[in-house]
Amino acid sequence: MSRFLRGWAILWVVFRYGLDELVLSGIPHPRLRSLRGVLTFGRKLDKPRGVRLREALEELGPIFVKFGQVLSTRSDLMPPDVAEELAKLQDRVPPFDPQIAVDTIERSFRKPLEQIFISFEREPVASASIAQVHFARIRDKAGVEHDVAVKVLRPGMKSVIDKDLALMHMMASWLEKLSRDGKRLKPKEVVAEFDNYLHDELDLIREASNAAQLRRNMEGLDLVLIPEIHWDYCHTDVLVMERMKGVPISQVERLREAGVDIPKLARDGVTIFFTQVFRDGFFHADMHPGNIMVSLEPDTFGRYISLDFGIVGTLTEFDKEYLAQNFLAFFRRDYKRVAALHVESGWVPATTRVEELEAAIRAVCEPYFDRPLAEISLGMVLMRLFQTSRRFQVEIQPQLVLLQKTLLNIEGLGRQLDPNLDLWSTAKPFLEKWMLDQMGPQRLWHELQAQAPRYAKILPDIPRVLHQYLSRHGTGKDSEALLKELLQQQKTTNRLLQAILCGGIGFVIGLVVLQVLLRIRF
Repeated sequence: MSRFLRGWAILWVVFRYGLDELVLSGIPHPRLRSLRGVLTFGRKLDKPRGVRLREALEELGPIFVKFGQVLSTRSDLMPPDVAEELAKLQDRVPPFDPQIAVDTIERSFRKPLEQIFISFEREPVASASIAQVHFARIRDKAGVEHDVAVKVLRPGMKSVIDKDLALMHMMASWLEKLSRDGKRLKPKEVVAEFDNYLHDELDLIREASNAAQLRRNMEGLDLVLIPEIHWDYCHTDVLVMERMKGVPISQVERLREAGVDIPKLARDGVTIFFTQVFRDGFFHADMHPGNIMVSLEPDTFGRYISLDFGIVGTLTEFDKEYLAQNFLAFFRRDYKRVAALHVESGWVPATTRVEELEAAIRAVCEPYFDRPLAEISLGMVLMRLFQTSRRFQVEIQPQLVLLQKTLLNIEGLGRQLDPNLDLWSTAKPFLEKWMLDQMGPQRLWHELQAQAPRYAKILPDIPRVLHQYLSRHGTGKDSEALLKELLQQQKTTNRLLQAILCGGIGFVIGLVVLQVLLRIRF
């Protein structure tokens, strides 16, 4: 199907489900607005717009289902009723023919199936929009047998995705030109972000590397299990990993009957999320209940089991620090600091009055503090914050799309496990410790240790480099006099650096001693 025919097929679905009211309702041009009357003529739109949008996306196929899931987390782009309905989208589709999966495996390994696996279950155990999973058994080079899960990519996905993404890029350009909020909402950048991580999902080697990285990062936390990757059995279209055994996290009653501490499980989920985001800057960004189980094995009882690592989020050091300061300011109810951070980051115009933004943020957040999760909605808080952002012309940050999605997933998971969870008090100690590690004495000491070898190598080379420069560009006595002066300056600088270093170490030691004294006293 060509891009042209695909475009007409999409327009036909838009027409049949009456989605023109969503597309054209925000367009100011009177001629374009008048098209609504033409397009809706003779149709009986008996379902709410959110339901119609969800059903249309399901009919259009996997990529639109995924895009709908992303939009469901973007209350700044969607009205509340539509975002709520889109949240019901399930990333589940009918499985493809098992023989196609077998053919894909044999083509990747260039071997018959029986030479690859000891056993292979042709009936898939799970099927998603990008791939499906089969259970199997392998024997490693040492002769040890392992139960594994084999993930096989759906055939022909890249061409379908490329065509649909091309249309999305085109529609985003139209939206940016026609919508009043086009520039602020950055639809082209949002689609580009979606484009990047969706194409990443098509490479199962990349997913395997994501899993390996998360496994290393989480090793010392003892809260979550990540399957081991069997690299000798991995290809772009096939991924073989350790088979994980557990109970789906959605089966709360079954977990409770097994003796799992459900409130602790909820708190652990928050800890895992903030650890991955702020400590590692590398987080699992598809944490819906279908991708999470809980172990009931004696050695790992009550731990999370994470699956499906096709979508991960990354944050720069700047993003981590900025977000941590924002979160911490929120938890401390320091709304003036939150407003100031928005101005400092350039997310709002420099002419914004900090006091006005502070008052608006306070009005949004204050009613929700000191309440259990059952009585608040983080999604509603974010929606009201986004409404405030429109008033103050806050620019959307496309690189944070996955973080917003994951944060809402965590809230939904926490609400399902323990409605009495205090999200704020659970997260606040972690962020305070993280900020101390980033900006306190430990960070200073680590930076000094890290940079000392570099400067120890550079400083002795300064006279030689200067001498070479002056020999080429200087003349006579002036150059020699300047060189002597610079050498004397270096001696002075060395003494100054030594003093600063000793003073810094003394400062660190002093702070440690002070902390010990305070603990002894109080």
